[in-house]
Amino acid sequence: MSRNGRARRTPDCTAAGTRPRVRSRAAAERTEGCERQRGDGAGQAFVMGVLTSAEDFERARAWRLSDAADHEQYLRETAELLADARRRFDTVRARMFHPQDFAEFCLLHGLDPAEPAARDRYLVNPPLRTQLLAYQGEELAGDFVPRLVRARENGLTLRHADLLLDGRLYGERDDAVGTAYERGAEVFRRMLLGAGSGVYELRVAVDAPGGRLAAAARVLQWEDGVVRINDEDLELLCAVLCAGLARELPGLAVLHGAQGSAAACGEYRPTAWAWASEGRVWAPADGPVRLDGVAAEPGYRLETVC
Repeated sequence: MSRNGRARRTPDCTAAGTRPRVRSRAAAERTEGCERQRGDGAGQAFVMGVLTSAEDFERARAWRLSDAADHEQYLRETAELLADARRRFDTVRARMFHPQDFAEFCLLHGLDPAEPAARDRYLVNPPLRTQLLAYQGEELAGDFVPRLVRARENGLTLRHADLLLDGRLYGERDDAVGTAYERGAEVFRRMLLGAGSGVYELRVAVDAPGGRLAAAARVLQWEDGVVRINDEDLELLCAVLCAGLARELPGLAVLHGAQGSAAACGEYRPTAWAWASEGRVWAPADGPVRLDGVAAEPGYRLETVC
């Protein structure tokens, strides 16, 4: 979780060192191409792909990613592998192992999906690095697996946004894209600041060539202004706002949730505000709107929020 606007970056080259031997051959593979400095994993990163559903687990059986009898056993063994990796490596990251994505990747690059080297290349493929999440000991079947699924979806949206900006979102940013990113982050900040303390969800949708750019994030804001939001969700929101402003694309945003705090005797008020953009400026919506099933009234004027 973070209160800043930039997620931590993942190096393109990672190494899992010696493959852990924990009852199964789960989708944790040694990645080639990185020089091992020390045998204990210090200074190295460990990357693992996780099959996030029973359907994906069954589909991947032909590739022998795991010897587990079912998906529940697979998740237990995967949790053991990740826990072991945290003891041995400085950095442990994971991403959703999506069978369709993997099959298409192998077809595109002429790889045999049953070969470990194919899985290595897929896991650390640079264009997909935005799908990687740092693993810090969370319950795998609790919040972390849903976050892996969202990270894949977010990563696809980030690639779309980057393509709209001619690679300048993650490559060499020029002044125009840099300014648009800062403006987008400021729009997000003012929406939250005007809302005050509470528990919210922000949804943003921008009409873009190639399909709608969409982002959503749950946000907790304390009375002192401290904000809690997942790094990957914050990055996606800022990227979508940036692409919309840089390309002058129309969009809609809805902030809804429970306004208030425990300090106010536990008073919470349901709220839902909406803003629209014609491409250059975000302003209160002209009237009631609905975004992804959420109804909202026009929001406050962002320029009045300091």
